[in-house]
Amino acid sequence: MLQPARQAVETEARPTELPPGRVVVAVSNLVRRFGEVTAVNGVSFEVREREIFGFVGPNGAGKSTTINTLCTLLRPTSGSASVAGIDVVADPRAVRSQIGLVFQDTTLDDYLTAEENLRFHAELYAVPVETVDERIDAVLDMVNLSERRSHLVGTFSGGMKRRLEIARGLIHSPRVLFLDEPTVGLDPQTRARIWEYILELRRTEATTIFLTTHSMEEAERCDRIAIIDNGALVAIDTPDALKATIGKDRIEIHVDDPPTAIAELAERFGIAARISEGAVAFHVAAGEEFVPKLFSEIDVPIHSIRVSRPTLDDVFMAYTGRTIRDAEASTAERLRVHRQQFHGRTR
Repeated sequence: MLQPARQAVETEARPTELPPGRVVVAVSNLVRRFGEVTAVNGVSFEVREREIFGFVGPNGAGKSTTINTLCTLLRPTSGSASVAGIDVVADPRAVRSQIGLVFQDTTLDDYLTAEENLRFHAELYAVPVETVDERIDAVLDMVNLSERRSHLVGTFSGGMKRRLEIARGLIHSPRVLFLDEPTVGLDPQTRARIWEYILELRRTEATTIFLTTHSMEEAERCDRIAIIDNGALVAIDTPDALKATIGKDRIEIHVDDPPTAIAELAERFGIAARISEGAVAFHVAAGEEFVPKLFSEIDVPIHSIRVSRPTLDDVFMAYTGRTIRDAEASTAERLRVHRQQFHGRTR
């Protein structure tokens, strides 16, 4: 049975079982600081060959900092990390030859065609001349952009640009493809298609996928996920295994007086409830059977009630004490305060 959130955070997160295959990403006690701010705090994990590994957490949790360190764009403050068996600090050039990277924001050249963007990238990565045309054909076909190969990228939609960036990241047949929030800002249909391409390239290219996301819906698609919050890793396992640790249904009730409702739940049922996104939320076994007791024993009028099976949102809440949306709100406020303090010192 899952321990209370505060205790869970203090317990080292360990997977129940690593998937088969060789380790291609290894991180040990990774720390990255920016002045007084610790963005990544003692993170350790491994990613196996051909795994789709999700790094999950709110904006500002340390996801992009970790991925930028693994891609040699940042040097770690302490700890170690390797990709394809190569230390990211000792030999960054060799690491870059083994990875592909798709950033949150597009880095394509709008004044070049799709094919010209790919060909330029192939030259940067020293793809053998005799294989360049074949690789361009293959990756454009994979992301369904073959018919647009001669069109200027500036005429592409956001979804098409993201697909082209994935193709560009694959042009040199990397061992690991890093995707930093690959579907952020895209419509649901385009997000679904991006995931089709991700699953297909894992099958056809034998590529390991390391992606960051704050979407629990996307996290469900991963083989394993690591949850990061405030720079610390709090849980690692398969989505199903993490949901199984909850073992209870989630109940949300909307009332006029949440503090009184929380107090009554604690007094009459011994339930530790909390306010989450405007509702009073808590977990109980057999939630549907518990609902009648709420109406009969709680004095605070209940306007609406929702019962749901455990989700990854519940997992995040159980391990951190808040939903991922609440975490993003508090992170944004913390960053705002840091910016104010920084500007105050520099005036």
